[in-house]
Amino acid sequence: MSEHQQGQKTEARQRKGGLKGMLRLGIILALYSSAACVGLAFVYAGTEKVIAQRQKDDLNAALSELFYEADEFRAITGIRSPDPAVDIEQEASFSALKNGEIIGAALKTSRASYNGAIKVLVGVSVDGKICGVKILEHNETPGLGANAASANYYVDRAKGLRFYDQFTGKSVNDPFTVKQDVIIITAATITSRAVAASVKAAGEAALVWFAQGPSSQEADLFGRAQ
Repeated sequence: MSEHQQGQKTEARQRKGGLKGMLRLGIILALYSSAACVGLAFVYAGTEKVIAQRQKDDLNAALSELFYEADEFRAITGIRSPDPAVDIEQEASFSALKNGEIIGAALKTSRASYNGAIKVLVGVSVDGKICGVKILEHNETPGLGANAASANYYVDRAKGLRFYDQFTGKSVNDPFTVKQDVIIITAATITSRAVAASVKAAGEAALVWFAQGPSSQEADLFGRAQ
């Protein structure tokens, strides 16, 4: 066999070996990618459960703060927002009871704000007063709109009044207009307006539900959140 033929055979073997190596590498990479995807899926599933549990715990704690005297909370349905810009989450709205009597309602609202939806839990008493407001979820800008939920940001420091505190005790019939009866967060008018509108809508919706009576209330009964 001539040197030329031997060289051709050597080159052929090298090309074949190279193709096998590339194929082997591709299989290994595919296996690693599959394993990584499976791992990420497990991590996501676990994280999702943790987040869901945390949100449930936050909701229970907020309910207890809004209605500390209540001994039961019942899920309610059939409640509608009078403001098309504000959504009332049916799965997270409750009546508050004491000794079997309804003393108020806590409605979870969702409304578009500066950087996505802001979700607020609003407590409303049967006499049409706002019992309290809790900012549950938001994606607002730190130092600006995020101050809506901050325990360290005061719209009136002399009175120790935080942004969400100012709604407590207001009548549902108040205008809830920023720069009038609602003190805004500095440089965050959009966030301030979103929360104010949510509180107003929740208050009006609760009054309508109170007037309808408990017939639209679900049978599921929840004990007082611990």
